[in-house]
Amino acid sequence: MDFETALTELEQIVGKLEAGRAPLQESIEVYERGGLLKAHCEKLLKQAEARIEKITLDGNGQPQGTEPLDG
Repeated sequence: MDFETALTELEQIVGKLEAGRAPLQESIEVYERGGLLKAHCEKLLKQAEARIEKITLDGNGQPQGTEPLDG
């Protein structure tokens, strides 16, 4: 499941729980599903962060390459 799909479902779950529209057992089930979706989103974000790079510039301000964002 991609990040956007997981986040959309997580937002729907939060809305449902906040509105109190579900019986107790269903609330527990969607809460558990929300926990799984949250963990999935966090994993995808960490993977994305690891791939982000910053552009390095030479003395004249011209791009010369990339390096890790935290480097």
